[in-house]
Amino acid sequence: MNPLTEPSNNIARQSTFPFVIPSIIIEGNAKYPPFFDACIAGGIGGSTADFVMHSVDTVKTRLQGQPYNRVQKYSSMVQAYKLIYKQEGVMRGLYAGVSPAMIGSIPGTTLYFAVYEFTKRTLNETNVPEVISHLTAGSLGDLAASVIYVPSEVLKTRLQLQGKYNNPHFVSGYNYKSTWHATKMIVKYDGFGALFHGFRATILRDVPYSAIQFACYEQFKKIAQRKYDGENIPIGVDMITGSLAGAIGGAVTTPLDVMKTLLQTQQSVKSKPILPTGAKSVVEPPVKHYNGIIDGMIWNYKNQGFAGLFRGIGPRVFWTSLQSAVMFVVYEQVLHFQAGLREKDEWPPTKAAERFV
Repeated sequence: MNPLTEPSNNIARQSTFPFVIPSIIIEGNAKYPPFFDACIAGGIGGSTADFVMHSVDTVKTRLQGQPYNRVQKYSSMVQAYKLIYKQEGVMRGLYAGVSPAMIGSIPGTTLYFAVYEFTKRTLNETNVPEVISHLTAGSLGDLAASVIYVPSEVLKTRLQLQGKYNNPHFVSGYNYKSTWHATKMIVKYDGFGALFHGFRATILRDVPYSAIQFACYEQFKKIAQRKYDGENIPIGVDMITGSLAGAIGGAVTTPLDVMKTLLQTQQSVKSKPILPTGAKSVVEPPVKHYNGIIDGMIWNYKNQGFAGLFRGIGPRVFWTSLQSAVMFVVYEQVLHFQAGLREKDEWPPTKAAERFV
């Protein structure tokens, strides 16, 4: 057979489905992508998705973090997005806090996928039901990565709530010049432990979220693979499966996300609000100080009802659905790219380095 005149089955499939993500893991096949490749692809996919969706996360943080005892400046996702863009711009407004977000996201997501893949493969080989292995792997992955991303979450949420330095458009109680300045001020006035404020709330939010997200994605992907008889899944379908998985997980865990934001952005009882330079000191009504997750959820429910518990659910679900879709699509694409390099003996990096040694 002449390969130039007789197209392979893979090429034929690509002509049928022009936008296809070649999947490394096919239903019924015990083959996994190389562990190193999965870790790198996961880190790239997760951090890329976090960066792309950061502006929506900022809007969610503003909606959740604006003080209940003051006039509510932001009323909806669209209104908040437009107003922040108009008054504060993109980089210092919508993308405020992106530096600590990326500092935590790149190593955090890489470590998460490393623990997830190792746990999932180990449990699958011991005949543990797939749903259980996915839930367990997602939970352990988050627990391991939390040591990295919780401090970055604290810095990110405070800078998102603050916006630009000397911001006259939103009173957050913070006025940091940079990520490093924020780190020094938090440690100086609130102690090193303040970098882990909301740790339990973050764990209680992210562990079930990741478990639901990955379990749903695996199940939705199986359904899609059965529909296409084991063929590679079109990119549009793969985006839908990832989006649905993220949306379900995000909606269910919204109350915990609200408490995570409030706990991480509240100041200690001893510290005073840091006002923008030149701003007049005014007497503000007392702000509720939460003693923990349960205390916060009870107080919000009593004073604001279910609306208080699900504050910012719109941008959260929007963020988790698109973030999940982007993450899984980039993850699969990077895996395919790495597989192509391995066929050429150009991956992992040690292979390429051997040529120069």
